[in-house]
Amino acid sequence: MTYLINPNFLCRNLTGIERFAFETCKRLDLLLQTEDDVRIIIPSNAKTIPEYKNIKLIYSDKPLKSFPLWDLFQFAFWCRRLGARAINFSNTAPLGRSCGISFIHDIYAKQYPQDFISKKEKLVRLYSCFNYRNITRHAIKVLTVSDFSREQIKKVYKVPDKRIEVIPNGWEHFTDISLEPVEADTDFLTPGTFYFTLGSLQKRKNLGWIAKYAAAHPEEKFAISGKVISGFVSNDIATLQTLPNVKLLGYVTDSQVKWLMKNCKAFVFPSYYEGFGIPPLEALSVGAKIIVGKSASLPEIYKSSAAYIDPYNTDCDLNQLLSTLPANCNQTAESVLKEYTYDKAAQKLYNILKQQY
Repeated sequence: MTYLINPNFLCRNLTGIERFAFETCKRLDLLLQTEDDVRIIIPSNAKTIPEYKNIKLIYSDKPLKSFPLWDLFQFAFWCRRLGARAINFSNTAPLGRSCGISFIHDIYAKQYPQDFISKKEKLVRLYSCFNYRNITRHAIKVLTVSDFSREQIKKVYKVPDKRIEVIPNGWEHFTDISLEPVEADTDFLTPGTFYFTLGSLQKRKNLGWIAKYAAAHPEEKFAISGKVISGFVSNDIATLQTLPNVKLLGYVTDSQVKWLMKNCKAFVFPSYYEGFGIPPLEALSVGAKIIVGKSASLPEIYKSSAAYIDPYNTDCDLNQLLSTLPANCNQTAESVLKEYTYDKAAQKLYNILKQQY
């Protein structure tokens, strides 16, 4: 059996899904044996060209310009041309039986239609739901990243147990990142005095929770990083900009994120919907305390290593929550970090590929 990895993640900005694809493929490459035939196309506009020992690189002189055109049609042409089965990491897949093995990280667009208001948002939602339906109907294997997402996909799209499996995220990429202090306003970012929040500023990241809590607790400082995604900007950005105890950092490097996580009072992740939620795992890896929304997959993943907030209610005291973390939360954090790794993700994916021979 020949497998062909969808290379769309090579041509996108590095967010959670793309990171998962990069890290899992890097480790899958080390597991492959002589008899295994796994390949990946390298479009001419790939932002990064991976170095693999066993995954075969197929260079193309054409760029990947339109993701919908590529994912639905052009990638299927490559699969047919090479007689290969597709591996898709990015919630998208070729039409019909060309789906192959495909990830659906979550079905946010299906379950939260109220978050998609503008014309662009509605188009993205339609495209996302189209892909959910296509993958759940036609993929040989539907892969997702948590038990929560698996149960939601099974319930909504009637996917039988034998066709869906869980391959969670990991965090090991963070060990290779150096520490770089954020130079802007060092007084505000005095280590141990501020809460830190990281997100893409999408609505489900729930910055409204931070805005309400910060307004009611002017004595607490909040640093928020994240790049605004056009068409998906939280309506609470304007409110946050008016609060003197909130610092919107905009885009920061991975090294600066690591510094902020290591030096914050606690990392706050108030999302109301996550298929997995990688940032708190990164925070745990540098010894940070974490406060996460008691919703979706987050309690499943973080167990007693986290303090929990109601993502729809700010009537709480973060300092008090931190003081009530169980005495063994550090041990739980270590067990969480051992449970969710890219090494295990790659091994699970490899086992699934071998089952399909």
